[in-house]
This record gives sequence, structure tokens and C-alpha cells, in this order.
Amino acid sequence: MNSEWNIRSCSDQCVGCEKKFADKEGLMSRLRFTEEGYVREDFCSSCWPERTDAAGDVSEWAAVWLAPTPKPQEPLKKETAESLLRELMETEDVSKRNVIFILAVMLERRRILVEKDVQLQPDGVKIRVYEHKKTGESFVVPDPQLKLKEIETIQLEVMDLLGIPPPPGKGPAAPAGRQEKPASSSPPGTAQEEETKKPGSTGDAT
Repeated sequence: MNSEWNIRSCSDQCVGCEKKFADKEGLMSRLRFTEEGYVREDFCSSCWPERTDAAGDVSEWAAVWLAPTPKPQEPLKKETAESLLRELMETEDVSKRNVIFILAVMLERRRILVEKDVQLQPDGVKIRVYEHKKTGESFVVPDPQLKLKEIETIQLEVMDLLGIPPPPGKGPAAPAGRQEKPASSSPPGTAQEEETKKPGSTGDAT
């Protein structure tokens, strides 16, 4: 780094006692010139009077430590949901079958996957065949035929796996009085969309 100019951020702890600064805590800072160039040192109010080599200070000033603001949660990235789907399908963990289905539907709604076929196996299990629009890969996903209450619960599990906080007031329980019906007739993007999805939007071969 250039020794004539640089940027030095305020440290998060006192250079003397190494105590972490509290948010909005007052402190004292100094700038010194050493063989390595300019060095900034930050002191708590107790250690400032006890500092050494004060005669070599180039500059001194009072400062306030402000704790870093947490970064806002980024929206769901398509590649994040896709990588999670691929990871879960490679593990063949049967306990994640519902999560795999919801992820596949999410990617379908984001137009990353396209449903190409729906097959009914002799044992009654419904299989949905998706194609990746860019790579041409086929994703064979069993349809667990979730009910509305189950869909919302699995959605919260998916959000947790993706590191996304749940919406305020959102819970896994379905509202009282709502009739539960299988979700396989039209795969949901969200629990609220289950009843309004147009027939034929999925399940048609192209």
C-alpha cells in the first residue's frame, strides 16, 4: 500500500487493553508515522491518558465507535435454489423429498425448469419430469401430493435451508376452516397461489 496515502478504518477494540468498543462509545484516535507508513491507533477513554510515544503523534482526535449495520437480506438467488436442489438430489435423502419438490416448483415458476411430463407409477406415486431450460438436463421429481398446511411448513423449511428469515407472522399452521386438498393437481409456488393457479399450467408435455 502507498505510504503517502491510505485509508485506515477505526478499530473495533482498544489498542491498549484490547477491550471491544461498545456501539456509540466515545474513544480517542491518533495517527502516527512509522517505518511502515501511517498507523492509526484507537484508545478507550481509560487507556488514552496512559498511551506511550505521544510526542510522535501526527494527529489526534475524538471519535465515536459505530457498530457495523447488518447487511439487508438479499433476495433469493436463482442459482442458490438450484444448487440446493442439486445437492439434495445427489444425497438421495428421502427425508428431503418434500423439500426437493418445493424447490423444483420454485425453479419452475422462475422459468429455470420446465415441466415436460407427469407419470403415474404402478404403486400410485406421481412423478414429474422437469427439463433445465439452459442445460437440457432432466430432473425426475416425485410429487408428494402435499396438502396446503404441509406446503407452508415445507416452505419455511426451504427458507431456513437457504438462510432466509421467515416472513413476520408466517407460521406452518393452515387457517382454521380452510379445506385441505392435494397440491399435486397444480404444483404450488406459494400456499396462497394453490387455489388460483390456472389448470393446465403444469403437467403438459412440450
